[in-house]
Amino acid sequence: MQLPAEAVATTVLLEVVRISELPTKRGAAYPGRAGAHLIGSEAAGVLTLIESLPGSVQHRCGFSPGWSVRAYADTLDQALFEAAFCFSCHEVRMHGTAVPPALATQFFDAGAPQAHALLTLFREAAPQRIGPGHNT
Repeated sequence: MQLPAEAVATTVLLEVVRISELPTKRGAAYPGRAGAHLIGSEAAGVLTLIESLPGSVQHRCGFSPGWSVRAYADTLDQALFEAAFCFSCHEVRMHGTAVPPALATQFFDAGAPQAHALLTLFREAAPQRIGPGHNT
């Protein structure tokens, strides 16, 4: 998979988000709750893992992403890019100031070991619930 190279080079913070619904308008952030904030070598490792995802073809599911990552530069004001992953249709949709149109929609092999490792990382980063109405 291809990420915007310049944005990857300037990323200092990577946020893992458990998506709760689709955005109401194109280009808006995916609603959800951040489960992890990664910096330094952890962020770089996840970006490298994402870039290692092998390509695939589209599978039809209607695009229902469960996870996204948001990359931030040192100003931390606006995300350089957000990539939302649907492991059912093997699709990634990216948007943000650093995303050229050619990279906005890509397909990855959700059965590949790299995809399994990424999904495991996402699940481990998920916000945990203690009980009804009590999030940690």
